[in-house]
Amino acid sequence: MMRVLVVDDEPQLMRALRINLSARRYEVVVAADGAEALEAAARHMPDLVVLDLGLPDMDGTDVIAGLRGWTKVPILVLSGRTDATDKVEALDAGADDYMTKPFSMDELMARLRALQRRAEADASARAAEPAVLIGYFNVDLAAKTVTKRPDAPAQVPESVHLTKTEWAVLEVLVRNPGRLVSGKQLLQQVWGPTYESETNYLRFYMGKLRQKLEPEPAQPQQLLTEIGMGYRFQP
Repeated sequence: MMRVLVVDDEPQLMRALRINLSARRYEVVVAADGAEALEAAARHMPDLVVLDLGLPDMDGTDVIAGLRGWTKVPILVLSGRTDATDKVEALDAGADDYMTKPFSMDELMARLRALQRRAEADASARAAEPAVLIGYFNVDLAAKTVTKRPDAPAQVPESVHLTKTEWAVLEVLVRNPGRLVSGKQLLQQVWGPTYESETNYLRFYMGKLRQKLEPEPAQPQQLLTEIGMGYRFQP
């Protein structure tokens, strides 16, 4: 069953979308503001996102930016904003499609099906991506698996479990090999713009990743901290 995250602060519209999507065998998760949307996305890992731009706590484009830091989930903007500039900004931020209110439910469903087909094709392509090597492990971003390399010492575990947040942090770094990623950028991409000052999050999760993946966590060779600047994945 496909899971859809609906983000809108209009209760009547939220109810209508929940009813119609559920009737078409979608599992529906709802959020009424941007912070709740980013948290729900990390917790529930939706297959599709339907997003309003006019949210009470932040602009929808900031939500898109927060999601795009760690997920390629298809995002359909459903907004009352009809100006071309708003559409361009949303699409440039990473949205996949844009519909204006009022809208036809049949057209919305057709566009969601199109996004679903595109996402399935992209997933097939990503499955062919090579795994990266970190310490004694093969890290497969597409399959979300960490497995022991054949040449690893006997005491190394056969596999390692990473939490959703650990995967999100690691993916941002791995997709920027050798490049410095600032702490602010990493926080924004994984947790959203309202968490830009929560540097303790990064220290905690980088520490956990090193403990799980680096042969000598106290002297990391690949998951690096650039003091005062940010973090780096060194292939």
